[in-house]
Amino acid sequence: MQRLLKAVAEAKSVVALTGAGVSTLSGIPDFRGPQGLYKNPDAGRIFDIDWFDRDPSVYYRGCRELVYGLKKFTPGPVHLALKKLEDLGRLDGIATQNIDMLHQKAGSKTVWELHGSPLWHHCRHCGKSATFEEVCALLDAGEEVARCKCGGAFKPDITFFGESLPEDAFIAAQSAAIKADVMLVLGTSLTVFPAAGLPRLTLQAGGKVFIVNAQPTDLDRYAAACYPDLLDFAHAILQSAD
Repeated sequence: MQRLLKAVAEAKSVVALTGAGVSTLSGIPDFRGPQGLYKNPDAGRIFDIDWFDRDPSVYYRGCRELVYGLKKFTPGPVHLALKKLEDLGRLDGIATQNIDMLHQKAGSKTVWELHGSPLWHHCRHCGKSATFEEVCALLDAGEEVARCKCGGAFKPDITFFGESLPEDAFIAAQSAAIKADVMLVLGTSLTVFPAAGLPRLTLQAGGKVFIVNAQPTDLDRYAAACYPDLLDFAHAILQSAD
């Protein structure tokens, strides 16, 4: 990890792109893993906006544990390592494909949630907002679907199929990627676009990309270095920061 640590120490701007591998260290299943959500026969409908408007119970049944059980999880070693880098002034921000809110729970301040977040929900009928905690309370009280007083279903601010990515977050992440001297790609195989295009922006602008992921990616041959173990990365960052 010495090459990565040296690059981070010398860089004027460092950003991170995180994926599911970062959160599996906290015990959260990978959507695309062997036990992930996409093995569910209803997976194609669970995060489909047309299906949500037709029958929101499909989403709420499929995600009752996966999304509304997120409150029981705590940040893992990579979340804590990135928070440490931010505290030291060495990390400008985190672009994440995850929807588990663990970067914020770890205390990171600048997080661009590329696929949205369940932190807020909005009624599909009247537009009223509800917090994650308020929706959890409705579900814990036995409601099959979290509904607004007007009768409309609360939808999380997660990007469903058929919706656009959060524009502000993606534009900010693109700008940071272009500016970055170093991008840390952590726990993602870079298969889901447009998020997977961010490291290419860094490379095109002359920056370096370091990849830490258990599986190979299409960008490995362009990376300054590749590592297979996120725990090794987290320990190296935390030890170097002490």
